[in-house]
Amino acid sequence: MTRLVRTTYLGLLVLASGCEGWKTPGDPPPSLDAELRQRLGGQYGVVPIVAPPTQPPALVTLGQALMFDKVLSGNRDIACATCHTMAAHATDGITISIGTGGTGTGASRTLGPGRQFVPRNAPTLLNTGLGAFYLFLDGRVSGVGAGFFNTPAGAALPPGLPSALAAQAMFPVMSREEMRGNRGDRDRFGNPNELADFDDTAFVGVWQAIMRRLLAIPEYVSLFNAAFPGTPTSALGFQHAATAIAAFQTQSLTKLDSPFDRYLAHDDAALTAEQKRGALLFFSDKARCGSCHSGPLLGGNGFANAGVPQLGPGTGSGAPLDFGRGALFNQEFYRFAFRVTPLRNVELTAPYMHDGAFATLEAVLHHYNDVQRTLREYDPSGLPAALQLMYHGDGATITAMLATLDGRLGQTLGLNDQEIGELVAFLESLTDPSARDLSALVPARVPSGLPVGE
Repeated sequence: MTRLVRTTYLGLLVLASGCEGWKTPGDPPPSLDAELRQRLGGQYGVVPIVAPPTQPPALVTLGQALMFDKVLSGNRDIACATCHTMAAHATDGITISIGTGGTGTGASRTLGPGRQFVPRNAPTLLNTGLGAFYLFLDGRVSGVGAGFFNTPAGAALPPGLPSALAAQAMFPVMSREEMRGNRGDRDRFGNPNELADFDDTAFVGVWQAIMRRLLAIPEYVSLFNAAFPGTPTSALGFQHAATAIAAFQTQSLTKLDSPFDRYLAHDDAALTAEQKRGALLFFSDKARCGSCHSGPLLGGNGFANAGVPQLGPGTGSGAPLDFGRGALFNQEFYRFAFRVTPLRNVELTAPYMHDGAFATLEAVLHHYNDVQRTLREYDPSGLPAALQLMYHGDGATITAMLATLDGRLGQTLGLNDQEIGELVAFLESLTDPSARDLSALVPARVPSGLPVGE
């Protein structure tokens, strides 16, 4: 049974009936471009992305400071940009993330004594401002536009959030493993971590405590007042901070000038012949990539159990396994299913899948070529030693995963090495050159005075 939910966002995604090729008897064979454009604009709904509105500069400036400031974390030792470092293209470049208590950044980051891994891979923040309906790998935050959002906070979510991306920014600070820390922790200065004393569902208490920290810093008061000139300082809440973080992501991390974007704008020369062949294969009944990765974002609006090997500590009641969306209330149907990741700039954001199980795009494609075999034969020896011990490849786990495997992945695809190479070439065409170096986004300092680069 298909485990994919499609959601239309603001009229961007127009799904129309289409066909794989020009099949009327007597018609001449179409050119490579004609056939590819027919597929893109037909059943796969791949149309040019509408760029988001320009964000107010004062809001972006505040959001940049908050993004890189460790003052948001309980122990004052980790920022949003630690797991979404600009050096690793707004992710962290490691299999599953290391949160508070860790040391170093990117591939050199190490787990702190007595700490637990964050259960999942850190998704890139590139192009998160484009309006995907579901956020987080299990889609636990969802919504469109400004208004009602489904979130773990329920009715405790404050009003006034302008987007699902802003709503999403409310929650990493709640995670003990990511940013908040554990009861009894002391921060980098030896002071008690007051954020960790709140219960895990005390959303409002944690958010208010973070705002007390921020508004005790005069520079932040000035930045908030500039970003929200109509809001008295006494009325500022963490929803304003989250709105600013989302504005920074939208303004600074939206990258829409890839060769594929130029091709969608009718520049036939933007893609090489190999990339075009890869695109035709991607959007075909053979590779079937486009059955999930469709629409302007090439994904982001559905869920699938792709048979990805289980790594890490797991989450919730399923631990040491990660049930993905299936762990959410009334979503048991989606056990082991995770959000279908948007693919733009995917070349830059290894390792891949919800738990970073695959180091390269080639490895991902080999997995999809024969999901059942690669799941059973997965070799964790290339992982860090601690994660090798957290690989769950026992027969019972594999049987349970295959029982809910997405129906489109039950059969082998029969892709050869040349075809896999062409698919990789197409995926590389989704990279905006400006996304390769994001170092200019890193501020020299942040208002708290805490270090930025460590």
